[in-house]
Amino acid sequence: MAVWLKHGMSFNKEGKLVPTDVKIEGGRIAAIGRELPVDGEGNVVDVQGKLIAPGLIDVHVHLREPGGEAKETIETGTLAAAKGGFTTVAAMPNTNPVPDRKEQMEWLSRRIRETAHVHVLPYAAITIGQKGEELTDFAALKEAGAFAFTDDGVGVQSAGMMFEAMKRAAALDMAIVAHCEDDTLKNGGAVHDGDFARRYGLAGIPSVCEAVHIARDVLLAEAAGCHYHVCHISTKESVRVVRDAKRAGIRVTAEVTPHHLLLCDEDIPGLDANYKMNPPLRSRADREALIEGLLDGTIDLIATDHAPHTAAEKAKGIEVAPFGIVGLETAFPLLYTHLVKTGLVTLKQLIDWLTIKPAQCFGLDAGRLEVGAPADLTVIDLETEETINPETFASKGNNTPFAGWACQGWPVMTLVGGTIVWEKGRA
Repeated sequence: MAVWLKHGMSFNKEGKLVPTDVKIEGGRIAAIGRELPVDGEGNVVDVQGKLIAPGLIDVHVHLREPGGEAKETIETGTLAAAKGGFTTVAAMPNTNPVPDRKEQMEWLSRRIRETAHVHVLPYAAITIGQKGEELTDFAALKEAGAFAFTDDGVGVQSAGMMFEAMKRAAALDMAIVAHCEDDTLKNGGAVHDGDFARRYGLAGIPSVCEAVHIARDVLLAEAAGCHYHVCHISTKESVRVVRDAKRAGIRVTAEVTPHHLLLCDEDIPGLDANYKMNPPLRSRADREALIEGLLDGTIDLIATDHAPHTAAEKAKGIEVAPFGIVGLETAFPLLYTHLVKTGLVTLKQLIDWLTIKPAQCFGLDAGRLEVGAPADLTVIDLETEETINPETFASKGNNTPFAGWACQGWPVMTLVGGTIVWEKGRA
């Protein structure tokens, strides 16, 4: 049975917003046009002038299952994704147990099929237990459904081990996705090594801690012929390293989070652990370099690093509370309000960084509003203003520094394979 989305707006090939209807059949987009005829039986949905966009893609989320179900589950995390307009998410492997062997990856794939509301691409670990001591069986993990390889949450400290991992990944045409952090430079820090840390007498994490790891890895990736992807880039030095690597022809891609684009350490109001994430909020100059890096193509895409924690954990204070904030449900409205509405970027650029760009980086059949493409779509209300209220989140986590922010650009409907998986106001 067909589905028609009527009276919406979308971008045409020239990048202009035009009136748009979309017809969906068999889980794919069957037709796109203006005033498409409703022929035959089906479900007609009047989206009343709202934006119809490809379903958003997030290549960096933490769903916590197995082992961290008090923080999040695949079911709750993917419902949060759907509410935020995301139809594809990639789940990081820092779970308990870690997906570091074929049997665990097979279990995870089954659990995703049973409980997920949106597409979930599971990462496998680079090293056993993410301990950096022994490489996993890459071929077996790929066969069992691994999307790519990462030890996200910890950086691979041994250059020799990372080089061997890259060679194995390249042989399988798989990506190495890296949390970049040199442990010898972390200083036990909880925040950026800047004015905020000095004001409160906190140990700081220096920018070089990240940048030096990226500099090492891009050279290893060049030698290995590997696709190397940098997680949550946060410093101006890191942007410079990636820019230079791309100019040298190295196959490197990079992501940046909404919180690093919108906040810096000057914005932290006090010892509030909802402002604690890794990498930390950096300086104003770093934030400006990240925006510049997005605009000039050095940074390829935006990813949330959705990292839910319990309220009790975050209540322990900024020095000892875990790193991380939630982001799936607030990413688009925050970015639309504070980047697009302020004129820093265009709506088309923002949509691309959240759809076609991640799809292109990782070779996904997603992120396109085209006839024949999967009918993974989000409908967005660009006009209505709402205030971010963590008590209404679908995620189990409400750890966000953006509570109380007024935003426009709220998703109101999300479709996966032509099926409505979330709709505003519908239980």
